[in-house]
This record gives sequence, C-alpha cells and structure tokens, in this order.
Amino acid sequence: MNRRSLVTFIVVLGTMMGAIDSTIVILALPTIVQALHSNLFTIIWVILIYLLIAAVLTTQLGRLGDSYGRSKMYNLGFVIFTIGSALCGAAPTDIFLISSRAVQAVGASLMQANSGAIIADYYPPNERGKAYGYTSVGWNIGAILGIVLGGIITTFIGWRYIFYINVPIGIVAVAFGIRYVKDVNVIKRKFDIAGTIILGILLTLVTYGASDIAGEGVKPFNLTLITLGLLMIIPFIIVERRSEAPIINLKVFRNRVLTSSLLASFFQSSGYLATAFMIIMYLQGIRGLSPFNASLLLVPGYVVASSLSPFVGRLADKIGARIPATIGVAMMMIAAFLYSRLGLNTSLDYIILVSVIGGLGSSMFYPANNSAVMANSPKEMYGAVSGMLRTLGNIGIVLSYTLAIAISASVIPRYVAFEVFLGTSNLIGGLSKAFLNGIHAAFLTSVGILFVAMVLSAIRGKEARQLMAQLDPKQQSSK
Repeated sequence: MNRRSLVTFIVVLGTMMGAIDSTIVILALPTIVQALHSNLFTIIWVILIYLLIAAVLTTQLGRLGDSYGRSKMYNLGFVIFTIGSALCGAAPTDIFLISSRAVQAVGASLMQANSGAIIADYYPPNERGKAYGYTSVGWNIGAILGIVLGGIITTFIGWRYIFYINVPIGIVAVAFGIRYVKDVNVIKRKFDIAGTIILGILLTLVTYGASDIAGEGVKPFNLTLITLGLLMIIPFIIVERRSEAPIINLKVFRNRVLTSSLLASFFQSSGYLATAFMIIMYLQGIRGLSPFNASLLLVPGYVVASSLSPFVGRLADKIGARIPATIGVAMMMIAAFLYSRLGLNTSLDYIILVSVIGGLGSSMFYPANNSAVMANSPKEMYGAVSGMLRTLGNIGIVLSYTLAIAISASVIPRYVAFEVFLGTSNLIGGLSKAFLNGIHAAFLTSVGILFVAMVLSAIRGKEARQLMAQLDPKQQSSK
C-alpha cells in the first residue's frame, strides 16, 4: 500500500470514529439517563455540546493546521479525542460526562477541520472526488456500526464501553498517523479570537433557547435567549468584515461554485441530519419498537450510501459536482417528504424503502459537494476552507436537532415527549396522533430547507476538473 492510500485509510478511520460516536450515543441515552440519575434536558447536552464546539472551533482549528501542519493537528485531534473518550467512559456524573464530551469534541474538531485539507494535499483536483467518496464510505460504515454496536454494547456489556471502544482504535490510528501523514503547504495564518467568541455565544444562546422550548414550552425566557442569539449576528458580521482572518472569509464567496457548495452543505445539514433521530422516535414512541430494533430499519440506507459513494466521487471527478450533488439533495428532499406521510400503522417496509432513497441521496451529495469545495479553494486556504465547510455543516446539524425536537415536542405534553425521546414510553390514542402530527411538521420543515439546498446546488455552475488538475502542480505526496 503506497503512502497516499495509507493517508486515505487514516482519514477514513477518523471519519468512521466520528460517525460511530454520533449514532451510538443516541441509542444509549435512555440507559445513560437511568445510570447517572439524570434527565433528558440535561443529557441531551451530551449531543448538543459536541455539536456546538465543533461548529464554533472547526474553522479556527483548520487555520491552525494551515499554520503549524495539518498532520500534526489531525494527529493531535486523534489523541485528544481518544482521551476524551476514556473520560466519557469513566464519567461518574452527568455533568462530568458532558464536560468529557466537550474534550472529545475538541479532538473531533481538529480531525474534521484538517481531514478534508489532507485529502486535498495528497490528491489532485481530478481525483479528489474518489477520495472523498471513500471518506463518505467511512462515515456511513461508522453510522452503521454505531447503530449495531450501540444496541449490542449498551444491552450486553454496558453503556460506558460505547466510549471505551474508541480508545484502542485511537491509539492505533495515532501510531499510523504519526508515521505516514506528513505536512504539506504549511503557511502561517492568523486567528479570529473575537469572532470565535461571538459565534460561540450566538450558537449557545440559540441552541439553549430552542432546547428549553422543547423542555418547558414557549416562554419569555427562552424567546429572549433566542432573540439575543439572533441579534448577535450583527456584531458577528461587523467583526468578520474587519478581521484579518475571519471565521467566515467573505473573499471565499467571490467564487460562485465554492459559495454555492458551502451554502448547500449548510442547508443540507440543517434539513436532513436529524432525520434518523426523528424516525427512531416515531418507531419507538408510536410503533413500540425498541431503540435497537428501530435503528436496524435504517441500516439498508447506510449500506446503499456506503456502496455507491466512491463511484459517485469518481463521476464528480469527471463531470463536476453540480449534477450528482443536486440529484442527491433532491432525493433527500423526497425522502423527507415521504417520511412526512407516515401513519400510525405504516408498513415497516415503507420506512426501509425511504431510508434507501435517502441513502442514495447521501451517497450522491457528500462526495461530490465536498470535492467541489476543495477543488475550488485556494491552495493556501485548504485548511481554513475545509474548516469552514465543517463549521457550516455543524451549525446546520445543531439547527437540525433543535428544530426537530422543538417542533415535534410542541404538540403533546413535554414530559411525555421526553419519555418518548428516551425510549421509555409508548404513546397510544390521541397522544400518538398528536405526536405524529408534530413529526409531520418537522419533516415538512426539512423539505423546505432541503429545497433551498437543492437550488443552491443547481446554480453552482460547471467545473472543469481536468483543467484544474493541469493548473495544480503535482504534489510530492501523490507520487
């Protein structure tokens, strides 16, 4: 195996670990709540704190990779992620667990921010789609493993081992990373500390306010938090326009393809990333399935996405990202609409079919869109743009979860909704119908958001990948 293949394997491994952690935690929430004598309003921050930190830090940590070496920052991310995983597994209280997830998120952010740039360093533009296809495979395999292992480990071994499982994998990955991933194009870059702080405050206020609506209903307190958070957009834009190294570099948006690709990623994440979470809630809250059995119905969609992603990546290398990415997000929009038609007794085969449609969409969108972002980025900004891509995606994920929870929980008593989210209660009669209406509203909201993503993807313009490859000097690492 040559160096480039080994580097791709290491990046895929990091992607897979992040995906495992995203799905495995959702399934373990009921057990964690009971084991640590907590409640959903607190434990939901095991997910939200991870997403918030990733959203705030990813761009800056990508810039750190540009300045001090992407391989160093990526490997450091693996080390911190592994330490955070060990701390999560040993957590004696819910607050300690949330704090440990914050440590884990810093490590994950370092890996996310630099993984795309490392691929761009080692592959010319006309071959990156294939490589991003493999990273997409890593994500989907990780999601499948998270679903399967989450049920098995939580049920038969103990919830702590869903975190401990990362430790040996992390140690092996760090050893390989230090040996084989080397720095390319190290350029000193400045940082946007003020912008990072404002973005952190903004997202925390909005996220906390939205989650409080899910838990307490609409009240002046949570509406005030959301309003203050939205008002923080004004100073954030002012600071970003004046900063020498902004989190969101407005100069990047002069490139039409890059602009549309970044914004398409944001709206796709906002519209679709909480879909699996909502379907699991439907299956266990209304249909009475266990979280593990409910999750298994989504496996076919992930399998399809894993199988096709490399082929779609190669297609994007040849014809550009616009067509495959636009078709992909359109299929996700169709899947969200079909989910919005779920009834109290819909066939489980219907759900499997829709998950496959969504999986096809994912396999077409991610490798094509990611390769378009990096192919149209200035080489000296690979780390910053890769970080910006993940920042916008992570902000979208935060919005996706908070919108899904707030909308679906707004139609039934909050304590009942929380019991459903935890998988500890099944609904019957009128409550079941009401909760289903809430789920319908959440999915229809997703359809609207995904339509925006589809339009942005369609208007991105054509790319000439072969011409880009000729203009892009051949990197030493790809020899």
